[in-house]
Amino acid sequence: MADDTARGAPAHVIADEAEALAVAAELADAFRVGAADRDAGRVLPRAELDRLSASGLLGITVPSAHGGADVGARTLAEVFRLLAAADPSLAQIPQSHFVYVNVLRRQGGEAQRKFFFAEVLAGRRLGNAQSEKGTVHVQDIRARLTPRPDGSYLLTGEKHYSTGALFAHWIPVLARAGDDALHVAYVPAGAPGLTVVDDWDGMGQRTTASGTVHLVDVVVDADRIVPHHLTFQGPQLHGAIAQLLHAAIDAGIAAGALAEAAAFVRTGSRPWFEAVGEGYATPADDPLLVQRFGELAIQVRASEALLTAAADAVDRAAGRLTDDTAASASIAVAAAKVHAARTAVETGSALFELAGTRSALDSLNLHRHWRDARTHTLHDPVRWKVQHIGRHVLSGTRPPRHGLL
Repeated sequence: MADDTARGAPAHVIADEAEALAVAAELADAFRVGAADRDAGRVLPRAELDRLSASGLLGITVPSAHGGADVGARTLAEVFRLLAAADPSLAQIPQSHFVYVNVLRRQGGEAQRKFFFAEVLAGRRLGNAQSEKGTVHVQDIRARLTPRPDGSYLLTGEKHYSTGALFAHWIPVLARAGDDALHVAYVPAGAPGLTVVDDWDGMGQRTTASGTVHLVDVVVDADRIVPHHLTFQGPQLHGAIAQLLHAAIDAGIAAGALAEAAAFVRTGSRPWFEAVGEGYATPADDPLLVQRFGELAIQVRASEALLTAAADAVDRAAGRLTDDTAASASIAVAAAKVHAARTAVETGSALFELAGTRSALDSLNLHRHWRDARTHTLHDPVRWKVQHIGRHVLSGTRPPRHGLL
């Protein structure tokens, strides 16, 4: 890796939640500049990620006993929302980082936590290699960990949609051991047999570099493997936290689209001639536009409120984890994800309705908001989340324990 954290320069260590939010807001302002150009030219945000590492934001969920700020879910979600409102691709890249820090918190041994939490506080980035193509469904994981006589393992498989892997210092890989139990192998970047290919060509989230990871007889020491299957044997927040961050990204996309639509209408569009005839000299005076902006603003505010409520439910459950509190958290996150996903897509599309013909010019790249929303919200179907919410309301059925809810 070429960044300062890889050469040994220490990252800043954030002290508390207030500092985390202040740093996130500052970075969002910086990342917003050039976001459209990075998307248009598919310029990967390496410099921006190095700045993110150096800022200390990647270490904010490290437990206080290991030197981290140990921020709650509400702060973490707001950090992601702020970043996504500026650059959704950039915000999505560290989503898996925090998910796999959380895996270490829950299932890592003491020595593993000590080592990896120090890495994270130093600004090292965790990527992801979990999804596979050609399997029966998304949780049909076929990558294998095969034991060797010396106690280490050989890791073989192929992963797709590996967001963050290209920029990572460590790549967590979902794989099954001999008993078919699910594990996470934390593989260092550059390990022999590990290849990360930048072949992502999605219409949106263009600069996440969510490409392919090839694993051919990669040697993994036993102390770099975590028994992830144990996560789902009792009440857990693994899925709720992962989905909360996706909901925050969608809420951020919606907010960013609404803000840019408003700025364009104020400065870059002409009033409709009939509105002028009614005495409305600028688009911002047109009552029909005012009405639509108000409706969209309500939707965006509702998504943000649901996101906060969901994060608070996660924080409450973390303080007293039971089957019921975990279920309540998952349902609250599901509601936030459904609403934010729909709001992001609607707002990204309504931008053109509001801003007029000129807004469709490719050179302006205003369509990136809709492309990002449409692409990111495909991550997992919200229709199933609605089903789980409905079952919980009607019969009190707890949602299933898995990493996507």
